[in-house]
Amino acid sequence: MADKVTIPALLQLKRDGRKIVGVVAWDYQIAKIVDRAGVDIVSVGDSVGVNLWGHSHPLEVTFEEMLIVAKAVRRGVTRALVSCDFPFGPLQEGTDSALRAAIRLVKEAGVDMIKLDGAPDYPDAVRALVRAGIPVFGQFGITPQTALQYGIQYSAQSTSSAQIPAAMTEKFVAEAKLLEAAGASLLDFTNSGPMVGAAVAAAVSIPVVGGFGGGPWLDGRIRMAHAAIGYGAAEIDAKQENYANVARTTLDAISAFAEDVRAAKQIKGMPPGTPK
Repeated sequence: MADKVTIPALLQLKRDGRKIVGVVAWDYQIAKIVDRAGVDIVSVGDSVGVNLWGHSHPLEVTFEEMLIVAKAVRRGVTRALVSCDFPFGPLQEGTDSALRAAIRLVKEAGVDMIKLDGAPDYPDAVRALVRAGIPVFGQFGITPQTALQYGIQYSAQSTSSAQIPAAMTEKFVAEAKLLEAAGASLLDFTNSGPMVGAAVAAAVSIPVVGGFGGGPWLDGRIRMAHAAIGYGAAEIDAKQENYANVARTTLDAISAFAEDVRAAKQIKGMPPGTPK
């Protein structure tokens, strides 16, 4: 088995110009699979509420739910670093609240790192977690709010870097440096774009990875495992190319199972010797 991933190992990957691979996982089975695939980071995202449980809004996820998901993912990962998102609440309630929540995730779920959304707005919380010995994965970037502030047309799928004014580049470089100075170990720059993303990645010594709007100009990429494998029901009729279409495979498999049951046939995968 390859060596366990560490924060210093990620820093070395950046220095060597080698890309960091991250995936978002929400359950034990996917966690085991992606860990075996050799990814560097497994991120327990608060997107679990909308994408796996059908919540109507991401803010519906609770801390206790995130704790349960983090425990499941932790059980499945032996090599990669495990990061866990805060749901909305602990960070916004103040530094003491954020520290208490982070300590619970580390002690009870065994996560290696805490991901803080909108981290530049909470440098004191970043510092408090780092002082407590808890690595911080700081998220920042183009959001609907910052896009509106700079007159940019925002899209969750892509935001053209050609729209981004120089002042915004300076803003994100400053935020990245702020988070690095506060002690963050890793940054997640959302909707970076090739020009701004490259500038930010070059401005700091810690790795800068990205999901939405990221690309090879960053130090690595992170993507939901369920998106990469085409797990969602919407993927059944999707036209875009993906790494797999598990949704279509699942539909075909369950349809075949239903046909066998209705035809009074033995179902596939039963133990040897099971009566037909």
